[in-house]
Amino acid sequence: MQITQSKQLFSRAQQRIPGGVNSPVRAFKSVNMTPLFITRGLGSKLFDADGNEYIDYVGSWGPMILGHAHEEVVRKLEETLRKGTSFGAPTEGEILLAEIVCEAVPSVEMLRLVNSGSEASMSALRVARGYTGRDKIVKFEGCYHGSVDHLLVQSGSGAMTLGTPDSPGVPAAFVELTLQAKFNDLESVIKLTEENSQEIAAVILEPVAGNMGMIPPEHGFLQGLRDICDREGILLIFDEVMSGFRVDYGGAQNIFGIVPDMSIFGKVIGGGLPVGAYGGRQDIMLQVAPAGPIYQAGTLSGNPLAVAAGLATLGILKEQNPYPDLGQKTAWLSGEFKSAAESAGIPIQTQAMGGMFGFFFSENPVHNYQQALKTDTEKFSRFFRSMLKQGIYLAPSAFESLFVSTAHSEEDLERTAVAFRKALRDE
Repeated sequence: MQITQSKQLFSRAQQRIPGGVNSPVRAFKSVNMTPLFITRGLGSKLFDADGNEYIDYVGSWGPMILGHAHEEVVRKLEETLRKGTSFGAPTEGEILLAEIVCEAVPSVEMLRLVNSGSEASMSALRVARGYTGRDKIVKFEGCYHGSVDHLLVQSGSGAMTLGTPDSPGVPAAFVELTLQAKFNDLESVIKLTEENSQEIAAVILEPVAGNMGMIPPEHGFLQGLRDICDREGILLIFDEVMSGFRVDYGGAQNIFGIVPDMSIFGKVIGGGLPVGAYGGRQDIMLQVAPAGPIYQAGTLSGNPLAVAAGLATLGILKEQNPYPDLGQKTAWLSGEFKSAAESAGIPIQTQAMGGMFGFFFSENPVHNYQQALKTDTEKFSRFFRSMLKQGIYLAPSAFESLFVSTAHSEEDLERTAVAFRKALRDE
């Protein structure tokens, strides 16, 4: 595999773009490689600047559930493009997208479109604070909700303590009201609510964690959070930017039967274009301006192109219901990974749900961020490089989830399983 062009482009990029990339994980630093520069995607494949072809399991970090350049999505984009790209005014498409999301996710009675998951997180927490009249929030170590100042709290600083900034430039005062709990640990949440009685506005989490590797909730964890929030008058916010319309058409909340007060979406509902959304109960959302006093705005919110791609994608998902097939694909792939690793005597932990899966090189099960940090990241780095050489494109981090699309064929999956076995033999 030659990546001469990618190396040249990376060198050039570093002259004008910090670190040569526009989002840190793209730099491939954790796997000790030069990042690949992608020229196009089609179906389940990506193609880089050197002409190399890869089976893609990143899917633009989740949204490409139909694969790249899906014919119907492209057609809708072309139709919309000819009519104009941005108006800064209402369009019918915005209503249609809000209607389809609310229909799919019954807990969402009203919805506000924004431009990214980060913006949706920031806005949802502002609404939660305004609605409850409280200032503190609880987040979970390892759950990522975008590069929002008051959510950039150091993951390893311990549960049940006040946060410290995870990045220079974020004043301590911005995160002093952000409390940290441990994922899959109800006791850590109970302790925080006892120590901060009547001060917590919201508990926010990924119902299926996807940013510390894929870690599902343990039995009773989400229901326990729902019970705590009901008892304490706290809003429960599910960040379904990654899991929404991914693990199921109705999101993780539909699978687990838990009704949050607010939900955050992104990725899939824009068909891969920049979009985000937050929504929830009507009485909460009617506090958002201009219906209520809590201000939030955005010129490009509900952008016609993003809305068109989202409508096309969600329409296909609703009509075709690919989730049973996606579930079978990810379960089969996870099973092959586990079987091959066991045969090679290499400890591995795997998880799969809907079109989302993940694995850790670890002897012990992984239920939270602290346990994820103890997994073998050096082994992952070597494994990643071997898989890439064999034409399999995985996330360049041991702490990211992977995604299967409807475009992945049986041949793609079998090739991936063969590459996995060879990568393990290389160990």
